[in-house]
Amino acid sequence: MPFLDAPSGRIEYERIAGASQASADPIVLLHEGLGSIALWRGFPARLAQSTGSEVIVYSRHGHGRSAPLTAPRAVRYMHDEALTDLPALLDTLRVEQPILLGHSDGGSIALIYAGVHPGAVRGIVTIAPHVRVEDISVRSIAAAKVAYETTDLRSRLARYHDDVDGVFWGWNRIWLNSAFRDWNIEEYLPRIDCPVLAIQGEQDEYGTMDQIERIARGARSVELLKLAQCRHSPHREQPEQVLTGVANWMARLPRR
Repeated sequence: MPFLDAPSGRIEYERIAGASQASADPIVLLHEGLGSIALWRGFPARLAQSTGSEVIVYSRHGHGRSAPLTAPRAVRYMHDEALTDLPALLDTLRVEQPILLGHSDGGSIALIYAGVHPGAVRGIVTIAPHVRVEDISVRSIAAAKVAYETTDLRSRLARYHDDVDGVFWGWNRIWLNSAFRDWNIEEYLPRIDCPVLAIQGEQDEYGTMDQIERIARGARSVELLKLAQCRHSPHREQPEQVLTGVANWMARLPRR
């Protein structure tokens, strides 16, 4: 993987050429709280093929092979990514008006970024995002803590992260911090001026349908894709439905 030099350290990234050379809509992928480039597996390449667009994927600081974190994460860590690190990455790669596709934490980061930078985003695909903290999220993240301490979860994640403990505890401790219960990004939704596709599984163990329904009520142009028999990772559990849904939604985007 190539690396970018960023103020907070190197960032691993990959650019996957689209099937159509005429496409002007690069898609930037924003991974989940425990994610990295490698954990997207084959989805970025399939997305490039199905949409014809270039796909750019990267690992946030502390994740994958990117530079480790040098300080504990703050409660507003998703704001920090959306307001500082993501703009720097897009500027360095000279990416203008991308489609942001984010999963879980990445979906929330995309919403914050678009709410702060009107006109800078062509569209948003947000998969299993969070706009507020729900009890179901806290229960599942508490269960993940137990699994990390008592099962092979740590060794499995270590295949994908240079600093696996930093990744896990940097995510887990924030979500279980009592100060995080008041975290909410609904204030950004009315400021989003681009189309949004919000995708959620009906059996998502980390959030209810209320999350994407709040996005639909708060933002201006939102389509919802609700998937039956699907949990927190629709792009892995039902990739065909997600790829088809994204490609069809992109085909309906207003012309530039």
